[in-house]
Amino acid sequence: MNTHPTPSRWRVAAAAAVAMATAAGGLAALSGTARAAGEPVTVQYRTSATGATADQAEPWIKVKNTGTSTVQLSGVKVRYYFKSDSGNASYRFACSWAVKGCGNITGTFGTLANPTATADRYLDIGFTSGAGTLAPGADTGDMQLRFYRSDWQPLKQSDDYSFGASQTSYANWPKVTAQLSGSTVWGAAPEGNDPSDPPTDPPTDPPADGQSLFDDFNYSSSSDPRISANGWNVRSNSGGPGVPGATWSPENVTFATTGGNSVMNLRTSTAGTAESTKQTEVLTKALKFKNGTYAARVNFSDAPVSGPDGDHLVQTFFTINDLKAPMADDYSEYDFEYLPNGGWGEPSNILYTTSWETYNPDPWQAVNQHTEGRQSYAGWHDLLLTIDNSTIKYYIDGQLFGTHDAAYLPERPMSINFNQWLIDLAGQTGTTPRSYDEKVDYILHVKDQVLTPAQVTAKINAYRSAGTTFEDTVSGG
Repeated sequence: MNTHPTPSRWRVAAAAAVAMATAAGGLAALSGTARAAGEPVTVQYRTSATGATADQAEPWIKVKNTGTSTVQLSGVKVRYYFKSDSGNASYRFACSWAVKGCGNITGTFGTLANPTATADRYLDIGFTSGAGTLAPGADTGDMQLRFYRSDWQPLKQSDDYSFGASQTSYANWPKVTAQLSGSTVWGAAPEGNDPSDPPTDPPTDPPADGQSLFDDFNYSSSSDPRISANGWNVRSNSGGPGVPGATWSPENVTFATTGGNSVMNLRTSTAGTAESTKQTEVLTKALKFKNGTYAARVNFSDAPVSGPDGDHLVQTFFTINDLKAPMADDYSEYDFEYLPNGGWGEPSNILYTTSWETYNPDPWQAVNQHTEGRQSYAGWHDLLLTIDNSTIKYYIDGQLFGTHDAAYLPERPMSINFNQWLIDLAGQTGTTPRSYDEKVDYILHVKDQVLTPAQVTAKINAYRSAGTTFEDTVSGG
């Protein structure tokens, strides 16, 4: 069984080589063209941390509706660009105060596809539906935001693309971009990094050919012989990840029909002891998946089905192969991991996407790159991972979530896995039984082809229109 390593001491691998510097200062030096007044939204910026170095960056932001129609803030994304202090630095987002309420503001870090001398990372600032709308002429009011290094070392601001040391009062700031419904409507990104992803007019017809795995998870139970015949293993053997001594329970993997589609349910339960902890995992028996497109529709949950909440739970969709030796250079793993109650030092819900090069389990050493979103992801989500010969990209609900470097491309084929497990028993120390569900609607892999989110949707619809519940034409190796 492939052991999924716990990334409790992640250290990000060395950043990509920095591109040639772009001249700084003034709108004329920006790589793109800032949108003129009268576009739907503009971004105003100020900072109260003006030093060349600081304990934390403080990009305070206002978004203003400068158009003629009401704007749904949930459709707005603001991007702040900065240069990481070292390849190993990771960052955390926080909101100190906001007129719209900090609970309605999200912060997600990502890595630029084309690093420059003043930017290789970005912070995406988004809004939940609770942030409401902006009428024409209105703005969000103060959003007193900040971010800092996870190790609390000082961070250098003077080489950050979006930083303005003299901006101590709010003013329009085109070095911070804004998107509305996926289209850039304000500001100019560092050269070669227009943030509009995915393309505004992607092709929707799925490729006519290509080796594919599709499973609608239309089974009767975990003991249905078709599961094994179709190449899946419902895990029962012992071992990590998770609570030492916990059991992996096939009987907790069930199938039902929801909204007209068959759905697989992974239930993980505990009563606060290792003996009572039942974890779940379903994985392909073959390691035959490498470059191409991986897509799944997954339902994450924030609350237990029954019993008290608070356990340090991990709900996943990932690909992986075996670690042949500590720090082996042919290890590969690509994860979506949702922690509804935090864990690994995080206080509350967080979603990680992580691309692994290798690791050493003892003493712990990791070489990986990750992007995180600190907000609730409860409910159904379309998860998409694409791997070609240059980059790894992660999408959530059709929007680009993270782009990872070529240094993390896979060297060997992998399995496809879903599991739900507990990091530890420290999040909820009570002995009242509780259980949590993760649901999976489908899985799709298309070998050696990078599909857009629209193409994935079209391909899934084509399978279902044809009444196809399973197909596997992917050759081994």
